[in-house]
Amino acid sequence: QVQLVESGGGLVQPGGSLRLSCAASVSSFDFRVSDMGWYRQAPGNQRELVASISRGGTTYYADSVKDRFTISRDNGKRTVSLQMNRLKPEDTAVYYCKRERGPFHSTESWGQGTQVTVSS
Repeated sequence: QVQLVESGGGLVQPGGSLRLSCAASVSSFDFRVSDMGWYRQAPGNQRELVASISRGGTTYYADSVKDRFTISRDNGKRTVSLQMNRLKPEDTAVYYCKRERGPFHSTESWGQGTQVTVSS
């Protein structure tokens, strides 16, 4: 089993920036072959994919965050980060780190989440 721990959430004003980090308690090899994603869920809404990065480094962004957010990974540190710039009130949500199912992992894994609040 893998443990994912998110950090970096908090309160920020509209237009501000925040950087989230997810630390994975897996071997270096397992992390290198993991497809990772950041999701978010606001009250009353479904959980949605924000950004993802494959084991090969291919990235994906939801249209709502494209050009504002950047996902990255550090295989040595076994972390995946989400740099969030020009934050908007609608970005307010609990952000979750996830290891996706794939050829090397039959079960998905979720972190506990970190709260991001964008408000003036």
